[in-house]
Amino acid sequence: MASAGPVTLLLLGKFTYYNEGNDPLAQPSGRTIMMRHNNIPLGRILGIPIGLDYSWFLIFALLTWSLGGSYYPAEFKNWPPLLYWFMGAVTAIMLFVSVLLHELGHSVVALRFKIPVRSITLFIFGGVAQIAAEPPKAFAEFLIAIAGPFVSLLLAIFFYFVQPLVADVEPLLGLAKYLAYINLVVVLFNLIPGYPLDGGRVFRAIVWAITGNMRRATLIAANVGRFFAFLFIFTGVWQMLRGNIVGGLWIAFIGWFLENAASAQVQQVMFQGLLAGHRVSQAMRRHCAAVSADLTLQELVDEYILGGGQRCFLVQRGEHTIGMMTLHRIKEVARAEWATTRTDQVMLPLDQLKHVAPDTELWAALQKMDRDGVNQLPVIRDHQVIGMLSREDVIGFFRTVKELGT
Repeated sequence: MASAGPVTLLLLGKFTYYNEGNDPLAQPSGRTIMMRHNNIPLGRILGIPIGLDYSWFLIFALLTWSLGGSYYPAEFKNWPPLLYWFMGAVTAIMLFVSVLLHELGHSVVALRFKIPVRSITLFIFGGVAQIAAEPPKAFAEFLIAIAGPFVSLLLAIFFYFVQPLVADVEPLLGLAKYLAYINLVVVLFNLIPGYPLDGGRVFRAIVWAITGNMRRATLIAANVGRFFAFLFIFTGVWQMLRGNIVGGLWIAFIGWFLENAASAQVQQVMFQGLLAGHRVSQAMRRHCAAVSADLTLQELVDEYILGGGQRCFLVQRGEHTIGMMTLHRIKEVARAEWATTRTDQVMLPLDQLKHVAPDTELWAALQKMDRDGVNQLPVIRDHQVIGMLSREDVIGFFRTVKELGT
C-alpha cells in the first residue's frame, strides 16, 4: 500500500490528559499543552462537549493535499483529478471520526469509573480527552488507557473486512484500505510505552500496580516518555540529514511535543511532592481587601483597582461578608453603568462562592481551582471568611518551600 506521506504521522499520537496533567498554576484563560479555549464547539456526545481546535484546519488541509496528491493517485491511476481531491477530503474527515471514536473509548470507560470527562477536542495531533481526575486505582488507569487503542483495533478490523464488500467501487475501496491501515498504525504507535501516549498510561498502570505508588509510577512513565521523545527527535534529524527534510521535520516535531508533555509531567510530580503535607492555611492571605456593599463600581475601580492594584474583594455589609467581587464580574457590566451600579448588585453572593477549608491540602485546593475555573478561592471556617487563596499565593509558597528545602 502506498504511504500517505509524513503528514499522517501527526495524527498517530492521541493523548488522554487527566486534570492533573495540565499545569495547575496556569490561569484558566491561559493555554496549557491542550488548547482549551481556542476551539469550535461541535456539540455533545454522551454529555461530553466535543470541540474542534483551529489547528485542525491546518492538518485537514495538509492531509487532503497528501492523500489527494499522493496516496490516491498512486493507488488508483485512472480517476478524474477532482475525484482524487474529493476522496482526500473525505478520507481526512473519516480519519478524524476514527480519532473521535478512539477518544470516546477512553471517555466511556472513565465515565464507568464515575470520573467526569471535561471535553474531547480534535486538534493538530489528532485528539485529546480531558478527564477531570486521576483514576482511583491502577486497574482503572489500565482500562481507561487501553480502551482507545482497543477501539482503533476494532475499527481496523472492521474496515479490513469491509474491503471485499466494496471492491467494485474503487473510491470506497480506497477509503476502506486507508482507514484499516491507519487505524492499525494508530494502535501500534499509541502502545509505545512512553507518556503521554496511551502505551505510557498502560505502562504507568502496570508500574503503579507493582509499586503501589502512583507518583513513582508517573515519574518512571514520564521519563520513559522522554526517552522515546528524544528518540523521535534523533530519528527526525537523521532523516533530514539523509535528505528527507519534510518527513524528518514532522518526526522531530512530534518528538518535541512528546518531550514537552513528558517534562511537564515530571515537573508536576516534583511540584506535587513539594506541596505534599502543606495546607491552605499556610499559604493563604489572611488580610483580604474588603469593600462596602454600597460602593459603586466606578468608585471600586478608581480607588481600589487602579489606585491600589487589587483585583479581588470581599463585599461587606456592616461586619458581615455577603459576597465577592472580581474583575470578571465588573467587566460583565457596561462601562456607562459603572457610576450607578453598586457592588452588591453584581457581586457573587457568599452562598454561591466556590470555597475551601483552611485544613485542605494545597494540591487539592489547586485541583479545585482548576475544576471550577477560578484564580482564587475564599477560605471559610464556620461560615466565616478567614482568608483568600490564589494561584499566586501558592506559587509564592512553593518557591519558599523550595528555597528552604523543606
